[in-house]
Amino acid sequence: MTERNYCIEDLNEIPPTSCPCGTTRRAFVNDESQLLTTHLLEISVDSKVHYHKKITEVYVILEGEGHMELDGEKIAVKPMSSILIKPGCRHRAVGKLKVLLTAIPAFNPEDEWFDE
Repeated sequence: MTERNYCIEDLNEIPPTSCPCGTTRRAFVNDESQLLTTHLLEISVDSKVHYHKKITEVYVILEGEGHMELDGEKIAVKPMSSILIKPGCRHRAVGKLKVLLTAIPAFNPEDEWFDE
């Protein structure tokens, strides 16, 4: 049998886990290629500033309004705002937000860094 050239996951069926930003549901974590992961992220009020040394992230705001802190700069966001966060950028989302996040390469908890 030939391996499929695609993967499908339902983010609603993935149990949420805690993260520095709030809670997340991570899809494609078991894909052998480790090209990327997709996260449905619900931001908590006290998300923590962090950065990645290898991971690039793309945030797409689905619901809510607030702001992103990006290397100390506050940027207002609203539904359909899209933010590309490169490795080394200290960041966090602030406000009651629902975010679709893509991590490239796949999310690795060992590449989550804090200045504290």
